[in-house]
Amino acid sequence: MKKWTRWQDYTVIAAGAYAALSVLWTTQTGSSTAIMVTLGLLLVIGGAVNLAMPGMPAAEWAQAIVAVALLLAPWVGGFTSATGAAWSAWIPGAVALVVTALAIKPSTEEYRHHHVASTP
Repeated sequence: MKKWTRWQDYTVIAAGAYAALSVLWTTQTGSSTAIMVTLGLLLVIGGAVNLAMPGMPAAEWAQAIVAVALLLAPWVGGFTSATGAAWSAWIPGAVALVVTALAIKPSTEEYRHHHVASTP
């Protein structure tokens, strides 16, 4: 896999940026601002790491966990009543989870191809 070429990671970066920046145009309640900005930035960072260093399945799995956290954030953080904020977590979280799931298998195969020693 070449660096800086995977569309899945660019999509995750866009989803994370949207989640983090959506606090500027949606009504927030309670801790929703901190949750959205934190999880959004973690997705941006994870996407950038996966773009720069492809073939790291652990980073893909960590990114999937952050995507699930963003997807669940409105319920866990108690801001489902703030419709704009909730949808701004659900949609980017779901998008990030789907594209990360699509990237896990190729990343794992790349890792195995380059890091697992062949048996004699």
